[in-house]
Amino acid sequence: MNNVIYEKRDGVAYVTLNRPEAMNAIDEATNAELEEVWRDFDADDAVDVAILTGSGRAFCAGADLKTFIPKWERANMLDVRKNFPHGLGGGLTRGQHRIYKPIIAAINGHAVGAGLEIALACDIRIASEKAKFGVFEVRHGLHQGDGGLVRLVAVAGIGVALDLTLTGREVSAQEALALRLVTRIVPSEELMQAAEETAHMIRRNSRNAVRSAKETILELIGRPLDDGLRLETLYGYSSLGDFADARARLAQFVKK
Repeated sequence: MNNVIYEKRDGVAYVTLNRPEAMNAIDEATNAELEEVWRDFDADDAVDVAILTGSGRAFCAGADLKTFIPKWERANMLDVRKNFPHGLGGGLTRGQHRIYKPIIAAINGHAVGAGLEIALACDIRIASEKAKFGVFEVRHGLHQGDGGLVRLVAVAGIGVALDLTLTGREVSAQEALALRLVTRIVPSEELMQAAEETAHMIRRNSRNAVRSAKETILELIGRPLDDGLRLETLYGYSSLGDFADARARLAQFVKK
């Protein structure tokens, strides 16, 4: 791989966007490499959590406009329809979000345009104090089309989604925390440590419970209350499986 660094250590997959000269913008080659990475991550039983970050001073500056705009300028309606199952970030924004292993975004710098969409598609977002965010698509004559609107509304609410999308303004890490775009801010030099600590906290929990919880949360989105409650009951109780994992963990808890 030329544009993505993919490593695995201690049950954690490390995925680093590696086009620092282009602020890790996503071009076709990078998207294809990421798609391969997510397929492997999903299939590899030895890894439970992924950490996605960027090299250099950016997390991801969005889609590479030099290749992205010309592609869609020449597209027809059938091309758009064929694109439905695929998303940016190797499909993470649309399609690969159904990987039920958790993905942590370690946002080291600019996460703007499609880079923000990719960050929002991750399950947990930890930001460096130097991180910057923004819906920059409107500056270039388009708006989000890869989950950015859907997830902004879900994560931060309609008011914030309208504000950021219509103004295209830049948001600091501190404001991103206030807007709930991220859950934590840490000093730049502590970012990967914080992401790794979070990953290992997740790994200490029941694998079945963690993956079922993520699946359940995704299934609950947009459902009426009673439907959601029934679904949570079904998924929550059935995640126990044959009870072997829970029995062993409960016995360890009682022993303490």
